[in-house]
Amino acid sequence: MAVRVPSMELNRSPPLLSGGRGKTCLKKLFIVQAKRSGGLDKAAPSSRGTQTSEKLKKRAPLTRGTVSPPLPVPWHITRPPYVGTSKMPEISSEMQMHDKETIVHMRAACELAARVLENAGKLVKPSVTTDEIDKAVHKMIIDAGAYPSPLGYGGFPKSVCTSVNECMCHGIPDSRELQDGDIINIDVTVYLNGFHGDTSKTFLCGEVDEASKRLVKVAEECMLRGISACKHGVSFKKIGRRISEHAERHGFGVVEQFVGHGVGRAFHSQPIIYHQRKWLLLTILY
Repeated sequence: MAVRVPSMELNRSPPLLSGGRGKTCLKKLFIVQAKRSGGLDKAAPSSRGTQTSEKLKKRAPLTRGTVSPPLPVPWHITRPPYVGTSKMPEISSEMQMHDKETIVHMRAACELAARVLENAGKLVKPSVTTDEIDKAVHKMIIDAGAYPSPLGYGGFPKSVCTSVNECMCHGIPDSRELQDGDIINIDVTVYLNGFHGDTSKTFLCGEVDEASKRLVKVAEECMLRGISACKHGVSFKKIGRRISEHAERHGFGVVEQFVGHGVGRAFHSQPIIYHQRKWLLLTILY
């Protein structure tokens, strides 16, 4: 789950309550919804990088479905500290440094999140609702003895984030059926033995147009290039530079409102990782 940085709100219009005629998302600090202007509308090549004649498949704007009640979690499963309050947790100022013992717990949480995400992706097909995906993800997580981290985070009512088409991030699952040609990002985070494991991936639904396929492909490549920059002693700026340069090379831009973050005992913590090239804070990987 990405986070939004308050300092980046300067000189920007307030976030919309919906992405695409009422796509349900939360208007809260760090939980942000897509704007129509920020999703697939920007998938067309920019003035930089490769220019192509690919066109996006015309599709109806997202419409708001019905959001079902939150799903129950067995009493014996440990909850994160923020559960039970609608107050949005602040990003932890602690730089979470993991030793051999905590890395074992982190690996277990992340491996569970990855398995859940892989199985959730198998459900993506036309006529399936994002609410059905939420129910399946919820069951997989609690069956493993873990807690679905998004549930109750700042009032978030679901166990997974599902962001379809122009919904940029943190979409709330509802009764809308996936359509042939949709793309959907599924964002899974689990809380297992006191540690969060956080991962997401964008999946293709049915027959997807070439422009959308290229958008998803380049975005994944950007992620892998950012990961490849992560080495001891490397400035965090290099991660953002790798990401933005690759995106621009292929005619895309980077969404500046969202950033990467530390994860561990806290869901969101320092360090904050910007995805664009130009930013002033200099931090070094330890």
